[in-house]
Amino acid sequence: MNVESIIKTDKVIPLHTRTIIHLLLINQKIHETMATALKPFEVSQQQFNVLRILKGQKGKPSNLSTLNERMVTKMSNTTRLVDKLLAKNYVQRTICEHNRRKVEITLTKKGSEVLTQMSKIVNDAEKELLKNFSKKELEHLNSLMDKF
Repeated sequence: MNVESIIKTDKVIPLHTRTIIHLLLINQKIHETMATALKPFEVSQQQFNVLRILKGQKGKPSNLSTLNERMVTKMSNTTRLVDKLLAKNYVQRTICEHNRRKVEITLTKKGSEVLTQMSKIVNDAEKELLKNFSKKELEHLNSLMDKF
């Protein structure tokens, strides 16, 4: 990916600026690819993230606070994300028997089945995005990104 040609400039871009632009362009490419992969399911990347978090709970209920803490993209609209998943019957929301102020969210059978389909497509998209990297290069890239 040649940053200068993408942003159509002949100027020499300072290395720190070029690096940030490069990261932004990569982020956009990843976002577009994942959105395209999830489009047939009419689910956003954030909704997909919520479903994966709930699957990771292994049947244990989660609450909005836990979901928000574990989200890849921290958002204040977790309630809205859950509402959209409720409308699709992918999650279930119940009031805790012991504490009526606590709302518990779990993955439904339908949600689990659809998540399995989505996960395969997302996994394929991830592999396609990273096909030009060896395992060693990906490990090195992750090590460098850990510095952030």
